[in-house]
Amino acid sequence: MTSRLDYCNALLGGCPASSINKLQIVQNAAARVLTSSRKYDHITPILKSLQWLPIRFRISYKIVLLTYKALNGLAPAYLTSLLPRYNPSHSLKSQNSGLLVVPRIAKSTKGGRAFSHLAPKLWNSLPDNVRGSDTLSLFKSRLKTHLFSQAFK
Repeated sequence: MTSRLDYCNALLGGCPASSINKLQIVQNAAARVLTSSRKYDHITPILKSLQWLPIRFRISYKIVLLTYKALNGLAPAYLTSLLPRYNPSHSLKSQNSGLLVVPRIAKSTKGGRAFSHLAPKLWNSLPDNVRGSDTLSLFKSRLKTHLFSQAFK
């Protein structure tokens, strides 16, 4: 079920909550069926017990995972070219923290949904230990743990 919800959901990155809520309703219903929960039981503890990230966080997971792959030569080169690394003009503490340049966008456009804007924004919001993961499996684990703590704080 969750793989169906994840299919192409990265395209919904930056969409308004009203667009994402429809998928969230489907995920909530699936979680209730799996756990034999009632319709009016609060969903947060149910999703947490299943270790399912809510849809909004699943979307972030996929975008940031693709970003990690692009930065580490595991994705097509055209994606890597959309992710310039942050190189400050003078020596700063943030110089070696693996940050990316977040391109400016006009607020009146939908540019905030573009991978070239959203991916660096999400990437830069990650803790250093997640961004600095040496392997893909370690990155996935740390990323899910981080997003899980954000979703269920």
